[in-house]
Amino acid sequence: MTAYSSNVQQPAARSHARPFGPANLWQWCAAAFRDDGFPEEAPSRHRNALRFSLFAGIALFGVLWGGVVALAELNALYLALSLIGCAFILRDFRVGAVLLILLMPISTSTVFPHAMLGVTGLNPLNLLLAGTLASCLLHGLFDGSIRRLLPSPLLWLYIVPFLIAGALGSRHIGDIAPSIAQVYNGFDVRDAAGYLREMVVKPMFLVIFALLVGAAVSRSDQPEKFLVPTVVSIWVMGSLVVVFVILSGAALGEIAKSESRQFLSPLGLHANELGRLYAFAYALLLFTWAESRKPALWLALLASMGLVGVALMLTFSRSAFFGFVVVNVLFLLWRLNARTLIFAGVLAVGALFLLPEAVYDRASTGFGGGLNAITAGRLDGLWLPLLPEILRSPIYGSGLGSILWSEPMRVAGGANVLVVTQPHNAYLQAALDMGIAGLILSCAYFVHVWKGFRKLSVDPALSPTLRGFYQGAAAGLASFLLAAVTDSSLAPTPEQAFLWLAIGMMYGQHAKDRRLEC
Repeated sequence: MTAYSSNVQQPAARSHARPFGPANLWQWCAAAFRDDGFPEEAPSRHRNALRFSLFAGIALFGVLWGGVVALAELNALYLALSLIGCAFILRDFRVGAVLLILLMPISTSTVFPHAMLGVTGLNPLNLLLAGTLASCLLHGLFDGSIRRLLPSPLLWLYIVPFLIAGALGSRHIGDIAPSIAQVYNGFDVRDAAGYLREMVVKPMFLVIFALLVGAAVSRSDQPEKFLVPTVVSIWVMGSLVVVFVILSGAALGEIAKSESRQFLSPLGLHANELGRLYAFAYALLLFTWAESRKPALWLALLASMGLVGVALMLTFSRSAFFGFVVVNVLFLLWRLNARTLIFAGVLAVGALFLLPEAVYDRASTGFGGGLNAITAGRLDGLWLPLLPEILRSPIYGSGLGSILWSEPMRVAGGANVLVVTQPHNAYLQAALDMGIAGLILSCAYFVHVWKGFRKLSVDPALSPTLRGFYQGAAAGLASFLLAAVTDSSLAPTPEQAFLWLAIGMMYGQHAKDRRLEC
């Protein structure tokens, strides 16, 4: 007979009941729309009360919002869609990253709402950006990933010099040349707050956008899926110019004239800005297409390249033409095989026989008239007069947008100096605004980005599609930095939307790899 000790304790029954609170609120709300979806522990009175509350809340929201729509028309619709998007973003901020990829490139155009309900700055992009950032920070606080959100090279090589230059420039509001205000009526920097908003805060949105995309990529099992909204966004931007030109009915010869450089400005971006945006998008599409293995993706990318090529041509931007050539030359050098040679041959034949004469006329503008004619008068009328301004503060510069209070702009009363708001040379602009130190740090940052793109483009752990994407980003960055000699900026600008998207994906991939190694 076996004796059993009276001290032996029986296993206690485990309770699986969960409290009704924020932790499982989403599950309860979703269950309200189906009969069998509630948690087992939910009492029937809770089920009925929650279902009634949800439907009553939706009905009340519909009534109130119907009144708002009647008063504010489309603005209320935009606000409603933004708030609905933010609701999904709070559950998973990657939804916001996808929406930002779709909206960021077109957000500066005139077809995108820039104010809602009469409030400047209250627009769908800003709401989504704020909601996505808040959700991302909350996720980062709980899982500890917030430490990896801001890479050190981006902070110290790029953001800090930019912010210092912004602080320096805010002291020169009263020194802005009157000629600038006369030529550019929409230039609103009448006080320090307006200056910081236009020169610092708005450009930083692109950097925040890149960080959010990076955080989303680092948490994704298949980063390739982010290429889908990227291609959709490229289609939207490409169609913007094509449709505008078709509806205008203008002849190509008229658009190509030097006097018609403002033809596309009603869209919200200058033709040169649109052209460089398309050149980078084309680089992403071209190299991704070369690595694609799925027929459907291959055809979609090929069609996208065709659309972007047409849109780029219609900008008649010589810097964009140059960037397009650089991308294709790099494609030929980096991928020298039979398929590449066939593509190059087809492209050359198309350029010889299909391009309109207006393209050749625009591309050859100024040739035979000297370097000043080739640069559209920028050499003698802008770059040389601005060079002495660097000596005013050679180490740390005179602040962002320092051309606005430069001596050539302040005394520009004759025909020898071009009255502009940017030097039309990214490196000269960086030297003026951030000094030699800022120029060196900015260039060092883009070298860091270049190396990151190149490293991922040969990473065997990545899919061929992603490797092609990063190789295209490297080619696009090279074309951008070369074309920046005649225009653009090393500071964040709207034309760099796809560049910062690629930078964000690069940081996300690096963070994902480090997390897998731990």
